[in-house]
Amino acid sequence: MSRQHRSLHPFEASADAEAFSLEAWISRFPGRLQIRYRLAGPMDQLVLPPPAGQPRRRDQLWQSTCFEAFVAHAGQPAYWEVNLSPSGDWNVYRLAGYRAGLEAETGCRSVVSEVKRQPGLLSVDLSLDLAPWFGEAQALDMAVTAVLEHKGETLSYWALAHAGPEADFHDRRGFLLQLQVP
Repeated sequence: MSRQHRSLHPFEASADAEAFSLEAWISRFPGRLQIRYRLAGPMDQLVLPPPAGQPRRRDQLWQSTCFEAFVAHAGQPAYWEVNLSPSGDWNVYRLAGYRAGLEAETGCRSVVSEVKRQPGLLSVDLSLDLAPWFGEAQALDMAVTAVLEHKGETLSYWALAHAGPEADFHDRRGFLLQLQVP
């Protein structure tokens, strides 16, 4: 198993974002990736989609509060974008290169997730089968990110680091995690 713990930071300091802290634990097991996001702060200041009765694949989850991961073969242009809403809804996309050829990853039929809501704390866990895309011996480049929708319709963009003048989770310079073969 390969495991890392990281703190995410907002793209721009703002009164909305300063009230929150966001951490991620990333674990790679043979054939599987697990990520736990832990968001602490005044949850009543966020727009959080209600729990879905039956979570399903949905598009455009990033337009509201959404936890994301970007996963790539080390040194290759293609990558996958994983979206998970606090509702439990999800999606996995494949891209051929930087923002190119976005399509739903048909090899992924579901993700395993768990969302826990407590006063001042939101935990979102994701478990993803990597076997359809990554062999056991392949190193991964990754980014873990999030979009938080604040009441008042403002969004804050969170990542390990922001490499450019705009928040851009697709910028490979932000894929700062290297996960080796477990």
